[in-house]
Amino acid sequence: MVIHAANVHDTVGGCEVLRAARDKCPTLKGFSGDAGYRGTAVDFVEKTLGLKRHISKKIKDTFAILPMRWIVERTFAWLGNYRRLSKDYEILPLTAENMVRIAMLRLMLAKCV
Repeated sequence: MVIHAANVHDTVGGCEVLRAARDKCPTLKGFSGDAGYRGTAVDFVEKTLGLKRHISKKIKDTFAILPMRWIVERTFAWLGNYRRLSKDYEILPLTAENMVRIAMLRLMLAKCV
């Protein structure tokens, strides 16, 4: 888990998260992100990590579902249904991470049965 100060912008702080993800899963072929991660993070992924990146673009000026983004939003909505994940109750980040894993295991088992 990578934590940075609040005064560090996500495009800069996200670089260490991306590096940690690549180190943990060396078979990753690329990253996806929204328009907020243009610039520093895109350059870092392409030049330093040597991976592909996909940035979601605005389809039109009105409401539109972005490709792949709804999967993330849907997953966050599912996780929000669990009491321990509805708010930030946990003191340690590792505990919160494990609560997400337990919730996802429960969701996957429910879909298999």
